[in-house]
Amino acid sequence: MDNVVIAGVGKSIPSKVVTNEMLCQIVDTNDECITSRTGIKQRHITTGENTSDIASKAALNALENANIDALDIDLIIVATCTPDMFTPATACIVQKNIGAKNAFAFDLSAACSGFIYGINVAKSMMKQNNIKKSLVIGAETLSKTLDWKDRSTCVLFGDGAGAAVLSLDQNEGIIDVICNSKGAKWENLTIGARDINNPYVDEVSSINHYLQMNGGEIFKFATVTIVKLIKEILKKNNLILDDIDYIVPHQANERIIQFAAKKLDISMDKFYINIHEYGNTSAASIPIAISEIEEKSLLKKGDKIIAVGFGAGLTSGACLIEWTK
Repeated sequence: MDNVVIAGVGKSIPSKVVTNEMLCQIVDTNDECITSRTGIKQRHITTGENTSDIASKAALNALENANIDALDIDLIIVATCTPDMFTPATACIVQKNIGAKNAFAFDLSAACSGFIYGINVAKSMMKQNNIKKSLVIGAETLSKTLDWKDRSTCVLFGDGAGAAVLSLDQNEGIIDVICNSKGAKWENLTIGARDINNPYVDEVSSINHYLQMNGGEIFKFATVTIVKLIKEILKKNNLILDDIDYIVPHQANERIIQFAAKKLDISMDKFYINIHEYGNTSAASIPIAISEIEEKSLLKKGDKIIAVGFGAGLTSGACLIEWTK
């Protein structure tokens, strides 16, 4: 059994809903403006849970969906750009929370592409090291990074987590993964960390700790990248768009998805979209969407999906999956 499949999926969404109308009470904007430019109608915001908390709930839901015990998990990867703290890894806290004491755990930082990067890393480690079962989690509490006076960013993001259980199997499952990065463009989307401040520096650095984004540059990058990655992974695997049942894009902006559909000459119905409810949840957006697809029984065994992500770094990635559940 040298193939890796998705054996189960799950999600966890904070209960607090913040609508566009509610944001109008905080910043100078309106529902029509937000909806027309992004497709977002609301987002879910934590009222106290940290990233490890919602990641743990998503993990437990994925384990239940897979009918697998936490003690059977060998590896936990949490993809996040909003960890609980610099160290320990959020994945180690999740390990404790869910009782996966036989696993080893670490975090991965690739922003909105993080879940796809995590799938790629887990798949490679499982095939090379005979790791039988893994948890890959995308989890974010982006609300703690936002400047709630900046209407260009605070209306876009939400909190949430999604998880997938990966298992060695005779079926192909995760067929192919592509990961890219364009570090020369890193300054276009950032969340600042700690200032440089020690006795040997002449001047203490001053870092903006809020999420900052050059929206125009990110939009241009995303619209080109999503089309390129979909075409590339299809070509690599001798497939055409008609072979794909769903494309699951990172939920950043509905206009990006509309652009991709036009360039690919396909219906928007080919894309699974839930940005209207959750906004941009970064590394969590793709696993949340896949979990919803499973909940709604939209996939049957043998169906194929492409997950495609893009974000800070600038990172990007695509994953071709055959559904085996």
